[in-house]
Amino acid sequence: MNSPYPDNVPAAPEDERERLAVTTPPEPTPAEHVPIYISRSEFEAGPFQDQSPSPDARTPFRWMDLAYLVLFYFVCGGLLTLIVAAGAFVFFGISPSALEKSTAARSSVLIISQALLSGATLAFLYAVVRGRSSAPFWQAMGWRAFRNMALSATIVRYILGGFALAVVVGWLGNFVGRDSGIPMEELFRSRQSVLMLMGLGILVAPVVEETIFRGCIYPVIARKFGITTGIVATGALFGLAHAQQLGGAWGQIGLLICVGIVLTYVRARAGTVAASYFVHLGYNTILFAGFYVATGGLRHLPGA
Repeated sequence: MNSPYPDNVPAAPEDERERLAVTTPPEPTPAEHVPIYISRSEFEAGPFQDQSPSPDARTPFRWMDLAYLVLFYFVCGGLLTLIVAAGAFVFFGISPSALEKSTAARSSVLIISQALLSGATLAFLYAVVRGRSSAPFWQAMGWRAFRNMALSATIVRYILGGFALAVVVGWLGNFVGRDSGIPMEELFRSRQSVLMLMGLGILVAPVVEETIFRGCIYPVIARKFGITTGIVATGALFGLAHAQQLGGAWGQIGLLICVGIVLTYVRARAGTVAASYFVHLGYNTILFAGFYVATGGLRHLPGA
């Protein structure tokens, strides 16, 4: 059977083939092949100058890393509590039975253990980032520069936003009830433990919690399920992470979930964990400042 196409069609000239090869655009890279782990130079290019689908999707962490993080947090937390309690016995002669009877001593052990755990958690995250990427650690954790050049005004605006958030949450707390007898109340019954808790809550907690939730967990969820789901899910995890401290007071836990959603939204909107950090810093600061004023400079502590 004869083919309708002749066999003697001349080939395109060499220069024509070269022209076609040069002008033919390459096939686009599929979304699933977009690199997750980026170099230092790509981070320094800025969060809105890269070619990734979203700045929020840029993270060196995987889902399995989140499981390792949770395991590390609980195991290391338990070990550090035992170590600090043993140190209290060796250096200060506080026996386990005396530790149970003394609210101030027990609270001090818990707060010191939490501070050490915060440092250990940051070290764990640093080790994971160093094993996966050559990018600077804090930038890999989402701590990028603000887009607004008026840095001082930007910081003040976010801190004031944290003040306002604390006022709104405090007002809403009147409608969900303030359960008594929650474990967290024990930390507010001695001046020493309150001062230590203030230092932890203002100087340490905002940095560590924002790095963990908005710098580590949120980008992993956003990369898989999208930014909106990442914001809501991360906020929910943030509130639930405080459930043990609140002893199942679900009204207060629900408010903290809302706080977590707001913090994650701020981080997503600004493109940097620094934004949610300053809101968190303002939130915690106004809470402790209000407690300080309400107790007459810590002279009239509840349950003391």
